[in-house]
Amino acid sequence: MISPITLEDSYTAREALGSSDQDIAPALLPAAVLSSDAEALQAAHELARIANAEAIVRDRERRLPWDLVERFTISGLGSIAVPREFGGPQLPHVTIAEVFRIISAADPALGQIPQNQFGLIGLLRAFASPEQQRRLFASVLAGWRIGNGGPERGSKHTQDIQARLVQRDGRRLFSGEKFYSTGALFAHWIAAKALDEDGRPWLAFIQRGRPGLRVVNDWSGFGQRTTASGTVMLNEVEVDADNLIPLWPLAEQPSIQGAFSQLIQAAIDLGIADAALRDAIAFVRDKARPWIDAKVDRAGDDPYVIADVGRLQIELHAAEALLHKAGRVLDEVAAAPIDADGAARASIAVAEAKALTTEISLAASEKLLEVSGSRATLAEFGLDRHWRNARTHTLHDPVRWKYHAIGAWHLNGSRPNRHSWI
Repeated sequence: MISPITLEDSYTAREALGSSDQDIAPALLPAAVLSSDAEALQAAHELARIANAEAIVRDRERRLPWDLVERFTISGLGSIAVPREFGGPQLPHVTIAEVFRIISAADPALGQIPQNQFGLIGLLRAFASPEQQRRLFASVLAGWRIGNGGPERGSKHTQDIQARLVQRDGRRLFSGEKFYSTGALFAHWIAAKALDEDGRPWLAFIQRGRPGLRVVNDWSGFGQRTTASGTVMLNEVEVDADNLIPLWPLAEQPSIQGAFSQLIQAAIDLGIADAALRDAIAFVRDKARPWIDAKVDRAGDDPYVIADVGRLQIELHAAEALLHKAGRVLDEVAAAPIDADGAARASIAVAEAKALTTEISLAASEKLLEVSGSRATLAEFGLDRHWRNARTHTLHDPVRWKYHAIGAWHLNGSRPNRHSWI
């Protein structure tokens, strides 16, 4: 185990590294365990208040939000999905989605960093052995963060795995290179997929600091700039046998793991939309000039601007309602043994929410600039970050396939495919 230290000590340790690349584990900080929805929402609002203060500067300078990630962990928010039987609060999916929306409305990069941790908690709940669940959930409750070694660049698709897991002299060695590794730089555990000698996929949980493991902050996306979603390099990294989860049985076993992962992504997009519309209203009220043909004294009295804001507000509320509905459906499905129809119902409910949160995040962040006028493009206001963040985050999976899955389900009763993107 990594010894706990204070938040201030962790700042000093990072500064001493003098690099954005880290091959050692971050400091392990003592974490609270929350017990109620109210506590989680209060913690999310408090973190959002702090995060909002320098969100523009962090985005502009690509300054990684280390202190905020650590505050997230210390607050206990990182463990709100851990099952009760393993000591966690197991808060409802509705509450978890709202936590991510609140934080992402302040800084969606901060919201995205723990996104994979929650997806992986869902995977552990569905597929890990009881002993693996006991150990790994205990580590999360103790403040360990989980990041991912993401898909591989240059592959045919996201499920095309080139990384290999081989046995040599009784040791299991992982080699490969991963990208889109959100959360990895900040993590104590890195979860990554590889194929064994028989071509079977495994998920390995690898402790930071293992020889041969390197995390590189080479993420250069124009949006979500401070997620550090870059490269994880693994050169014959030894993996403990009891930290390996076989993935090939997953295709046969219904679960809501993919729907849970998508619910959080939808919540992040809704947070982006919420912030963009909030800033649009504030800018129109306080800074924008009316168009001459409107013959009004205030930009807020322009009838076309009023109509645009009204339309966006309706669409935001519709997306919010579908996100809450999706969370409730996941709670209902998870309350009973999950069968194929239940898993499909959960995926479709989340797909409907994801379709609208994608659309409103893009629409609100685009309309923000239109209704606010040329002055809104000045760098000092940082309003372009909303569209850059929305456009970047919504590219995780194409929304056109959400509409296809929804139509196929309602029209033909076709269940969606089982994976982490539906």
